[in-house]
Amino acid sequence: MSTSTNTVAPVEPVRFDTKIAVLLRGDLESWQRLNVTAFLVSGLGTVAPEVVGEPYEDADGVGYLPMFRQPVLVFEGTKETLVAAHARVLSRDLPRAVFTGDLFATGNDRDNRAAVRAVGTAELDLVGLAVYGPRNAVDKVLKGARMHP
Repeated sequence: MSTSTNTVAPVEPVRFDTKIAVLLRGDLESWQRLNVTAFLVSGLGTVAPEVVGEPYEDADGVGYLPMFRQPVLVFEGTKETLVAAHARVLSRDLPRAVFTGDLFATGNDRDNRAAVRAVGTAELDLVGLAVYGPRNAVDKVLKGARMHP
């Protein structure tokens, strides 16, 4: 009688060479943090389709939309941290999204875009920034920020 030992190789954690990160201004209310984060990451898959995984399906065959294939890391910082990160993301030409304080007073996409367009880059009242790119580049953009508690 032959015996075989089935050994399962340990599963290595999946590591990505890219990072999706959101930087929020630390003085936002909880509902604002959630809203800003959702808005900021919503466009990422349209410019970087590789960040979106496959659709989901449960055991009963019910399908669900695909989601990002990797975690979204959320950071917080001061207004000054956001301004510095914004300058760094622009200099590195990484995919990015901004959310300004003015957008809390609008109610639709057209008005949101008009509110951002009405203000010069250096005068944007930044409350949130999303960035995607190589891990090291994103880490440099987020210098001075801390993980959201």
